[in-house]
Amino acid sequence: MPASSGVEELESAKYLFLREISEPRDNSLRLVVQEAVVSNSEAIALDFEGPELAEIRKGASPIESTEDCRSFELYWKRYVAYLVTEECVGSGGRYDDEVFSGRLFRVYSKSHFLEHLKRDTGGHIETFQHYKIVCLNHLVDVVADGLPEIRVLNRRPSKPARIQ
Repeated sequence: MPASSGVEELESAKYLFLREISEPRDNSLRLVVQEAVVSNSEAIALDFEGPELAEIRKGASPIESTEDCRSFELYWKRYVAYLVTEECVGSGGRYDDEVFSGRLFRVYSKSHFLEHLKRDTGGHIETFQHYKIVCLNHLVDVVADGLPEIRVLNRRPSKPARIQ
C-alpha cells in the first residue's frame, strides 16, 4: 500500500489505541495501532462511583476496539529518535506555536521535539521529518527521513450485499 493511501486510511479512524511497539532491528521501528469506536455497550459502573460521578457519566459510552475495528502496522526502516508519552501527560502544555497537518497521524513542519533534537544533535536534522501518532492511551513522536510503510493488518468485514 502506498504510504499516502495508508495515511488516509489511518486518518479515517475515529480513535486509535497503541497496541505494540518494537524495534525489529537496530534503528527500525514498528508500531501497531488499533482503531477504536464509541461502543453501544453500557458504560461500566465503577466500584467507587458516587452519585456525583454517576450523574457526570449519565449517557456516556465507552470507547473501545471491537472485532470490526482495523489494526494498522507502521514501519520505519530507520528512525532518528522516538518518544512514547502517556496520553494524559503528553496532552498538557502549550503547543500553539507548533505547525502540523493531520489529526491522528500528524506531520510537523515546526515542533518542540524537532527543536529539542536540533539542540541535542548539534543541528543535524535538516532533512528529517517529525511524525506523531495520536492514540487514546499514548502519544508517539517519531523523527525519521520519510513516511513509514503503513499496512492494514485486518480490514473491517464487508457487509453482505443486499439481494432484491
